[in-house]
Amino acid sequence: MPTFKINGELYKQLVTFGAKNLRANYKTIDSLNVFPVPDGDTGTNMRMTIDAGANAIKDLNEESVYEMSRQVSRGMLMGARGNSGVILSQLFRGIYKGLKDIKEATVKDWSKAMMSGVTQAYHAVLKPVEGTILTVAREASSKAFKTIRKNDSLEKYFDIFLTEAKASLERTPELLPVLKDAGVVDSGGAGFICVIEGMQKYLNGEEIKEGDILVSQAPSVNASGFNAHSTLEYGYCTEFILQLQYAKVDIPNFDIKIISDWLETIGNSIVALQDEDIVKVHVHTMDPGLVLSHCREYGEYITIKIENMQVSHNEGAIVGAGKVDPASCNCPQCQEMRRSEERKKFGIVAVATGDGLTNTFKEMGADYVVSGGQSMNPAAEDFVKGFDLINAEYILVFPNNSNIVLTAEQAGKYYKDAKIIVVPTKTLAQGYSALTMLDLSSEDPDTILSEIKDVISNVTTGLITYSIRDTEFENVTIKKDDYIGICNGKIVNANPTRLEAVKGLLTNSDIEEKEIVTVIFGKDVTKEEVDSVKTYINERYKNVEIDIIDGGQDVYSYIFSIE
Repeated sequence: MPTFKINGELYKQLVTFGAKNLRANYKTIDSLNVFPVPDGDTGTNMRMTIDAGANAIKDLNEESVYEMSRQVSRGMLMGARGNSGVILSQLFRGIYKGLKDIKEATVKDWSKAMMSGVTQAYHAVLKPVEGTILTVAREASSKAFKTIRKNDSLEKYFDIFLTEAKASLERTPELLPVLKDAGVVDSGGAGFICVIEGMQKYLNGEEIKEGDILVSQAPSVNASGFNAHSTLEYGYCTEFILQLQYAKVDIPNFDIKIISDWLETIGNSIVALQDEDIVKVHVHTMDPGLVLSHCREYGEYITIKIENMQVSHNEGAIVGAGKVDPASCNCPQCQEMRRSEERKKFGIVAVATGDGLTNTFKEMGADYVVSGGQSMNPAAEDFVKGFDLINAEYILVFPNNSNIVLTAEQAGKYYKDAKIIVVPTKTLAQGYSALTMLDLSSEDPDTILSEIKDVISNVTTGLITYSIRDTEFENVTIKKDDYIGICNGKIVNANPTRLEAVKGLLTNSDIEEKEIVTVIFGKDVTKEEVDSVKTYINERYKNVEIDIIDGGQDVYSYIFSIE
């Protein structure tokens, strides 16, 4: 039976099935990576982004398609990962805007909303590139909008849309030479098609075989810090999301300070945020029951998490009556907390992968380190958590990965409690050099950003990883499991031996023109091999100063910062 209207419940099912279909195919999308290296994460990023939207509505019963789309957009906004995930979230944000005040959308309404999604996505990207997910979404949406008629069904709309989307995807290598050279189509466009195909499958009554569930491994709980003879010293880390209720408060005029000021009287380490009719709270307190009882005066709880901080932390001190040292909390937010008693001028958030690099960045002045990199890009929400814990007027963000810049910018765009400045560091090598030379003494954001840009413009980034397939790329013949040298984003050599790959990389770099090389080695590298690399550089490039850092990173055996 053909479908002619989309209400809230149907939209929920369309999004849910779109997420299911991507979940079943995301590994195929990952394999479309241009470089033959083990960091093809487009499918993973898009999957986790739309899963965040689907999870936001899984228990929601709502007749209005506009309200349902609003919740999807909110979930995807905070869950967006990587460039492809951010663009996907913006497509759905534009759909939400295009459905404004519509309770039940006609096919023509839906067609206009899809066009609104394309407009929103293009506006979200500073320099839109054709031959990507943007092109596929634009050409398919435009074709369907121009072709669909008033009395046509939603099934026909998706037929038209997907026919053009698939044709557009096949044309992407003609628009992006790098795709043509690698013999692949655009992975973001392919992921977007997976989502739309999932929607079509729901309309057609087709089943989708579930993919594996991506779940963060839950840490084991060490209860040795608290037993039947213990006395509670450190209190509870208490977090919740509260749905404000019109029956209890005047939501449009509700001031979050009502909650945060009261929380100051019974706890500390407080984060209290309001997003329209939703309130998110984090507090350390000796009496979580009192907190929950009081805050229920304003609404009802959506989620609640309470942890005894003494269970996994045996050190710490009471800061005051009923107040707890943040260092004693085992939640990620509190482990990274760097809040000052007084609001400072500048704070720093940096992205790093590996324990060694994370600790190095903290020692260099980062207030909060977001865990992430090539194999797992952080979500916008991960940045927001860091912003919340830094009491600063300006927050400098070092993404340190070209696929994370857009996510950081999205997080900063919607954050209101500080001015977010996203520094254009596209590699960990650039981030390391920028933090090394960071000078905040001018206290002028524009001057500081300009100086940082000067520093990173002088950095050459060298990477060593391994190949996941046989290929020939930019005149370099590569065999599966070869070690690959990448200099400033260009594959320059491949070799079965890692040390020889390092030598080839450095030979193809501009190290002879530079003064310092920082060697950041990964978890799979031995001390003996690092010594061999150091010896080679000392003997071959005598005028270069060498610094060695145990980064502990995955994926890349070596990261070279040459400056």
